Amino acid sequence: GGAFESVEALAGRACLTRSEVDRLANADAFSSVKTARREAGWRALALSGPDLPLFEAGGGEFVAHRDSSAARLPMMALSEEVARDYTTLSLSLKAHPLSFLRERFHRRGYVTCRTLLSARNGSRVGLAGLVLVRQRPGSAKGVIFATLEDETGVANVIIWPKLFHRFRKAVIGAKLMAVTGRIQREGDVIHLVAEQVLDRSGELGLLQQAPFKTALAHADEVARPGADAREKPKRKAPLQVGGAEIIPASRDFH
Repeated sequence: GGAFESVEALAGRACLTRSEVDRLANADAFSSVKTARREAGWRALALSGPDLPLFEAGGGEFVAHRDSSAARLPMMALSEEVARDYTTLSLSLKAHPLSFLRERFHRRGYVTCRTLLSARNGSRVGLAGLVLVRQRPGSAKGVIFATLEDETGVANVIIWPKLFHRFRKAVIGAKLMAVTGRIQREGDVIHLVAEQVLDRSGELGLLQQAPFKTALAHADEVARPGADAREKPKRKAPLQVGGAEIIPASRDFH
């Protein structure tokens, strides 16, 4: 039948269910037929199938416009596209998550992995990146080796046993790790010997903050459910946005 030209054509010819098409839409599979992720999801919901939970509970009937132009859905920000790529595919060819957070980390004094190539031996630097691998070889006497990745490359981090016990939670659980330490250079091999390890995984949630979400009022408890604001304890600092679930788990070896 030739190349697929639309969401509906794929669903019909491949005999896919609404749920299966929706999963493909979430993975941005329909970009090849020039259909954006949100539009593809809208078209997936418009396919014939059992009533959606909300309409089924209300005893009504779901009727969707097959003409997606009537919906006028807002375009997803590139950062949100990348976050969705990682959630569905565990990778993205559009951009690296750290590229959207670079300015935030730059203000805190964190450099890129590429900067380590020209860093002076023994100099103290800060680095932030996604954790690709953690290793604790039996012959290393408790030393942990971690590989971090940002938009410019990868870096090797050494975490001594005493430091591991001090920052154990961050070392084990961080998906986005911020490390401050000393450069150790031996020929072409460069390591960052950690002196401080912080878990910055929560900042990955910033990738999913679309502009139209900021229009919600403080009283919109449907979108932001919670307890009575009058009974909540006041906080001196804003809560960190959760988002660690965006990035897949690292490959850890012991």
